[in-house]
Parts: sequence; C-alpha cells; structure tokens
Amino acid sequence: MVIHRALLLAAILFAVFSACANGNAAQDQDKDQLPAAYVPPGGQIFKQYCAACHGADAKGHGPVGRVLRKPAPDLTTLAKRHGGKFPDAYVTGMLSFAPGVSSHGSGDMPTWGALFEYYYDKKSAQQRIQNVSDYLASLQEK
Repeated sequence: MVIHRALLLAAILFAVFSACANGNAAQDQDKDQLPAAYVPPGGQIFKQYCAACHGADAKGHGPVGRVLRKPAPDLTTLAKRHGGKFPDAYVTGMLSFAPGVSSHGSGDMPTWGALFEYYYDKKSAQQRIQNVSDYLASLQEK
C-alpha cells in the first residue's frame, strides 16, 4: 500500500513537473514571438496538463490514470452527468481549487489555478482555466 502511494505520488509529481518544464521551455522559445499575456487555446492546455490522467480523448484513460486510487473521470460525459447542461462553474471550480478529499475521493488532482497563478498573472490564470472549460464543453457527448 505504501509503495502504491509512493508510486502514485511520484507519477503525479512527474506529470506536474514535466508539464511545468514543457511550459517553461515553450515560453522561453516563444518569448520573441508571443506577447507576455499570451494564453494558449484550451485544447493545448488540456494536452499539456490534463491528458496524462484523463487521456488525450478526455475519456479518463491517460497513462498516469492507472496508478490513481480513484480512476480519472470521463470528462466527455460531464453534461450528461449534470442534467444535460455543461457545468462550467463546477469545472472552473475544480480546475481553480482542486476537488479536495470528499468530492473526488482523494487529493490526487493538482490545483491548476494555483500553479497557473504562480507562473502567470491572475487574469491569465483565469483565462487558461476558462479556455480548458470551454474546450471540455466542446467535447461533450451528444
């Protein structure tokens, strides 16, 4: 059990630090090309920060997902699970503040809002979160 948790923590930290390193490397390369307040599209942010657990298709089958205590949810069924309406406020809240123990089953999901605010200003962090939410809204099953 201890080994499983250590492996889970190592995988999550690896995913987070890899995403941060990739983001910083891309920013360094693009400094001359992109304005300082550039915010990438939601699909690009999702691929960089979320796909490791939720999968490239957002169906919950990412490579890190296998070591999570509770499987990453299928994000293409959010609207279906919320009465047919995409829960934008719920999604932006999860991305901003993370789910906590009671609502997600564990503290496995990182708090992206805090991470984005650390690297970018608050307005850019909020726009990144909104872009991811808009992207997820576009992936909902009909």
